[in-house]
Amino acid sequence: MADEHNVPFPPLPSMVIEKDDDSANDVKASKQEHETKLATVKMLLESIDQTVTVAFPLHAPVNELITHFAKELRMSVNVLQIIFKDKVLENQLTLSQIDVEPNTTVSMELHSKDPINQPLRRYRPRQDISMPDVITVRINENPNVTRDVVVEIERNNIRKPYLGGTHHRITGKEYHHASAQTIPPQRPDKGTVRYCRDTQTIESRHRVIQTTNEQSTQMSKPGYYISTENDRLLTPKPYQTAEERFEILTKKAIIIQKYFRRWLAKRDVNTLREAFQKRVQYELEQKQKQAEERQRRYQNDLERRLHPRTKDDFDVLYAALEKWREEEIAKINATKQGAARKAALALLVDEETELLATIDRYKSEASRHNKEANIQRFLERVAQPKKWKYKDGTTTEMDTPYSIRARELMQIYNTVTMKFLTLDERLDILLTLKHTVKEHDSRITQEIIQLIDREADLLMRGTKEENLSGLRERISTLFLQYIKTPTFNPGVVRHLKVPQDPVTAAQYKTFYCRSCQKYYPSTEFSVSSTNAKIGKCRQCIRLENIANKRSDQTKFKYLLKKVEKDECGHNDGAHCIFLLTVNDMEYMFKNIWDSHSVLSEESDIYTLTFVRWNRHEEFTPWNCILLTVEEANAHMKLDDPETSYSDPFCKKIRYKHAISRNHFTKLVEHMKKQQQQIHESKDMTITAVKVGRQRGTPTAMANA
Repeated sequence: MADEHNVPFPPLPSMVIEKDDDSANDVKASKQEHETKLATVKMLLESIDQTVTVAFPLHAPVNELITHFAKELRMSVNVLQIIFKDKVLENQLTLSQIDVEPNTTVSMELHSKDPINQPLRRYRPRQDISMPDVITVRINENPNVTRDVVVEIERNNIRKPYLGGTHHRITGKEYHHASAQTIPPQRPDKGTVRYCRDTQTIESRHRVIQTTNEQSTQMSKPGYYISTENDRLLTPKPYQTAEERFEILTKKAIIIQKYFRRWLAKRDVNTLREAFQKRVQYELEQKQKQAEERQRRYQNDLERRLHPRTKDDFDVLYAALEKWREEEIAKINATKQGAARKAALALLVDEETELLATIDRYKSEASRHNKEANIQRFLERVAQPKKWKYKDGTTTEMDTPYSIRARELMQIYNTVTMKFLTLDERLDILLTLKHTVKEHDSRITQEIIQLIDREADLLMRGTKEENLSGLRERISTLFLQYIKTPTFNPGVVRHLKVPQDPVTAAQYKTFYCRSCQKYYPSTEFSVSSTNAKIGKCRQCIRLENIANKRSDQTKFKYLLKKVEKDECGHNDGAHCIFLLTVNDMEYMFKNIWDSHSVLSEESDIYTLTFVRWNRHEEFTPWNCILLTVEEANAHMKLDDPETSYSDPFCKKIRYKHAISRNHFTKLVEHMKKQQQQIHESKDMTITAVKVGRQRGTPTAMANA
């Protein structure tokens, strides 16, 4: 069954009634000629089996009907054609010319001229239309006389208001009140403002007046009885004057004020009590936190002494050994003399030798423990991709052929060093390793291949894994050497201490160590701000410390890193702190600032820190102060410390700054040169800008 839809056509008169009365006079006949005559057209869209009904004027050409359907179907006008009685209608014809009577229904067919490439589309009716565009009403005027009237329905898309309704208690149905379909008439605009503040506001005046209340009473009388059962007896009280009333109100107001002030006082006391309790709780938490921090540091130091792993851990052991040795020597000198003293010192030397041997055993164990971790860190560092960091914090990574090659070698090395593998898995790993090293022909690759073949042969013969540990260690060591060779792994060049390229090696500055009589790159020497020339290398300084002084500088390293981190947080281009060494920090802490806070005399180095004396200038030995962490946080909030502290205290700080200037004379000269270079560079930039503006060309500015 075809789908039938009734749709509106282009705007027509709201209602047209065709009267077919033979007894009409001439005037009505002349009006009927001017009225628009309509016919109902049922258009069959044959290819999609759909029927659409429209009202169409008889005098309008067929071209308008085609245009209407082309717009509704979203197709071109040149593609559509209308067939009526098996004939194609021309566009200039009208319905009256093809013998269509008014108020009748005619059926037509709509086809596409190119049904293969441009078939008819399905007609989609409007959703908001639920009634036909034109209806035909048959009127019975007499029992034997009827006439048909064509009525066009006018639709106004208005939203009807909700006017309430009723609710059926039994069935639960709701019945809403309906409104008329006609739009309410609009008032003509006469140019007068109807809604304004002046018309909605009135002026009112308030006056206090006393009005009379008319009342009536009912009393018993002959013939009329009123019950007195519910009556009440009212006794008048003494008369109260205005002064007495004012006095009573004053007393009551005083009572209200008293209780209100009491409430305010209780509120303030409760606020102070809560603040006091919070302060006490905060102090307890801080004390507990400090105690936990001390306990954690104590446990950390104990763990470092029992299980040393790093160079700093062994420095702690050597410092503890030296402290014990000095205490024992002082005890021997105080209690013994002569031969007994010499014998006791000899025994002390033997005990010291045993302890040094124990520390050496710890070193060997730590080196074995750290070896694999150091190798893994080295391989990961070589295999890392290149990274770029932007201002918004995001990073961009890029893998290069060198990083990809290094990552492949790292994965092979990790699989080669794995344990507890099956026979097939181990053979697959060895085969992969053999194919990897076969890419290059050299002495080391040939040796690796020979070892791989030997292990594969032993595995096929059923040799136990305990007997293959040495062979596997040789294979992993040689493969690690293979990875560290730039010929086989070009990405490792940037991570080797000794440059393999002679041209690159010439660019590195090398210096001569007078102690070990060897040449090292500049990175192997620690340069202090007070030294005039380069002295011993780091290894010789460490050996000298172990043999003679045995001092522990771990705490001062911690202090220096903390100050460097704080300076980086200022982000103002400070660079003086990065020229200071651990020895300089130790000298400042012990000799200049006497190892305690200037304000509170606190001597725990873990709670002390160096901060700027004037926060608007960068950190230097002559612009710093040693305080606790809490004191430092409060000090950094001061804009001008000279006016915030007392004169004797400021004089004391200036004296310590003068000592620092005298000790770090070379650093003072270096800072002055840096400032001069900065000013000169700014002057050169200003001069270049002026010259470029005078000459008027960017090239001239760049040359200047």
